[in-house]
Amino acid sequence: MKIALAQINTRIGDFEANLSKILSCISRAKSEGADLVVFPELIVCGYPPLDFLEFEDFVKRSQIAVRKIADACHGIAAIVGAPDENPVPEGKNLFNAAFFLQNGRVESVVHKTLLPTYDVFDEYRYFEPNHNVFECITCKGKKIALTICEDLWDIEEDKMYTLWPMDKLVVQKPDLMINIAASPFSYGHDVSRKRVLHKAASDYGLPLFYVNHVGAQTELIFDGGSMVLNRNGNIVCELNYFEEDFRIFDLGHINTAPAVDFKLASAFRPEEVNIEAIHRALILGVRDYFSKLGFKKAILGLSGGIDSAVVYALAVEALGKDKVLGVLMPSQYSSDHSISDALLLAKNLGAATETIPIQPAFKELMHSLEHGFAGKPADVTEENIQARIRGVLLMALSNKHGYILLNTSNKSEAAVGYGTLYGDMCGGISVIGDLYKTHVYSLARHINRDKEVIPENILLKAPSAELRPDQKDSDSLPEYDILDEILYQYIEQRLGPAEITAKGYDAKLVARILKMVNTNEYKRYQTPPVLRVSPKAFGLGRRMPIVGHYLS
Repeated sequence: MKIALAQINTRIGDFEANLSKILSCISRAKSEGADLVVFPELIVCGYPPLDFLEFEDFVKRSQIAVRKIADACHGIAAIVGAPDENPVPEGKNLFNAAFFLQNGRVESVVHKTLLPTYDVFDEYRYFEPNHNVFECITCKGKKIALTICEDLWDIEEDKMYTLWPMDKLVVQKPDLMINIAASPFSYGHDVSRKRVLHKAASDYGLPLFYVNHVGAQTELIFDGGSMVLNRNGNIVCELNYFEEDFRIFDLGHINTAPAVDFKLASAFRPEEVNIEAIHRALILGVRDYFSKLGFKKAILGLSGGIDSAVVYALAVEALGKDKVLGVLMPSQYSSDHSISDALLLAKNLGAATETIPIQPAFKELMHSLEHGFAGKPADVTEENIQARIRGVLLMALSNKHGYILLNTSNKSEAAVGYGTLYGDMCGGISVIGDLYKTHVYSLARHINRDKEVIPENILLKAPSAELRPDQKDSDSLPEYDILDEILYQYIEQRLGPAEITAKGYDAKLVARILKMVNTNEYKRYQTPPVLRVSPKAFGLGRRMPIVGHYLS
């Protein structure tokens, strides 16, 4: 039997375009001699559909698309993911389903059993889990154990569930396993994914065909990386990462095919962050955000600092140099090298800039506030006014010319509230908001791997908001290499203050940083969506109360 894996990039709710891609893959698979073509989880409607699933019209359109796909399955079979209605009054109204289509009809339907409700996942909000129907499907005389993403995932020592679908299916003596998935990218996730799939294939002694989504859906980035493993758990082929791909495999050759040479790590270590993968993920995230929403051009504030430089370079790579405008908005405190560094960056990229000094607007605002500020010394208020002037200017240009504003804040700043609401924290999408400052520097060096794109002076100079004389980030924050380590232990690892202090950090510093994180939740609640590249990003996957007293 020949099996095709179709790793495609779809858009949530775009049933016509999604259907066209699916039918095109079915036609290609048939013409190239495949017996079965397999698509990812919920591919018909796109993943994650979220509260669109509460609309009857949305579900009906998905059902119509599934029927049209079934009509195309003559001389070939297909497996597609889509929501399925629950006919029983008790429980949720929908199942997360895999439809097995052949002979022009829906041959059988497999419902997802294990519904994740952690991090960015909230499937039990919408779907009823499969409780007691575990049946293999049969195609070309081969018995297939078909599972959906999480159904094959819960095989680690710290188990989250009490029921395991493959344990039910393996007693039926299947010839192979197929798992359709929507597994989003985060650095280190590919390590755990390969470990889980290796263990599943080797434990059950069956070849495994795994197909994953690719493409970005707002903050979630799906990296593809679909793969085939033999019955010993060795990977015999990986599809491309961060791009669409299509491959056909002969089941009879899988167990004898040479294994791909890869290191099966026992666990992810933070020092092993794959900057190249993050780079590709962010390019895909920006590109899909614009293309799927029909946006054409981007704008951002260009300060001459590392954050805006990296975002500028990423945007130019993702969208094209003629689609990105960098706006210099020097203040009275801006250094000459900040302006010259930003202009050199723009020259290296071949992209456009515009310069609008903010001092005239700042003077006018201070004059308007003269009475209200009487008797009060200058403080952070005046700094925030300058940041908000920049936000107003950028949004004005965005409105007038149809640009989408790219936010340039990093995760270190967002974590401790080192930013101004309605100023430098505004934007349509946060490009590097899930990268700590130390990772931003690593990404900048990666961008410069072949030639100097980001001027060396930007990488070498001390970070500064330049909103008061001789200002440096280190005036308000610990050095980033220390700050980022403590933030990582608290945010990604979820360690408490005593546990972090036990790793050798100063107790007062730890308490101060954790307090800043928790008391600035209200700021993060109002910021743009953040492209997720870490295991615990701000936004959908990290839900914290704004009003709370823990460590604050």
